[in-house]
Amino acid sequence: MKNRPVALGARLKRYPAIQTLGFKPDFQMYSAQEQRRILKAKKIYYPTAFYADLFNAMGKRTFPSFHTYKFALDKIKQTAIFHMLGVPHPKTKIFYGKKQKQALLDTFTFPFIGKKARGSAKGNDVHLIQTTRDLSRYLEHKGPAYIQEYLPIERDMRIIIIGNKIRLAYWRIATRGNFKTNLSQGGTISFAALPPKALDLALTTALKCGWDDVGIDIIEHDNNFYVLEGNMKYGTKGFGEAGINYKEMLATLIVDGSI
Repeated sequence: MKNRPVALGARLKRYPAIQTLGFKPDFQMYSAQEQRRILKAKKIYYPTAFYADLFNAMGKRTFPSFHTYKFALDKIKQTAIFHMLGVPHPKTKIFYGKKQKQALLDTFTFPFIGKKARGSAKGNDVHLIQTTRDLSRYLEHKGPAYIQEYLPIERDMRIIIIGNKIRLAYWRIATRGNFKTNLSQGGTISFAALPPKALDLALTTALKCGWDDVGIDIIEHDNNFYVLEGNMKYGTKGFGEAGINYKEMLATLIVDGSI
């Protein structure tokens, strides 16, 4: 059992085939034996954002990848890489400073979407802005204004890539009168077949960005597909509805060397 895969994060601590050491903010807090296990391991699983940086500097592989951690909950950085890689993405701009309101209205016409640029998930802090009053309320929040064109849809696609393969894909359908499709916002799941072009776009985006544990959100509008964002903290309800034990699946993929 000494050659068990090594994990720091506690996600799979109940699976004895994986040695979970837990997160300790000071490396010296690990025992001498644990330190040797970490340093000798070819790959560390769930290193946490803190250690992902350090292992990357050392040249040690991790799952999720260093890049997966670096883009988590950062819409600004994701939009930048989408533009650099030519990934289709709704028109999006970031506005800074006191004059952001006027600059914003010179660029976008109502309605449009305003989001919290960093640190938000599950559809929280996403606003449909239809009037100057809506905009003023949105701009009361601190931080840059992350503005995206509004493409009216009733459903979008969540495509989850783990390793270099799609493990689950489904439609998220908004409730009547709600522009958000997030399950945490009342959206529902459909396992009807997704367009192959959307599946290919999701996998290509993840591979280009270096993300190996991510839920890619894609919409279809006027026969075109657009990547909204990558969710590194995606929910797992879809796996349950599909009859898949999410943690058991991960443990199996780790033990057999698939990830």
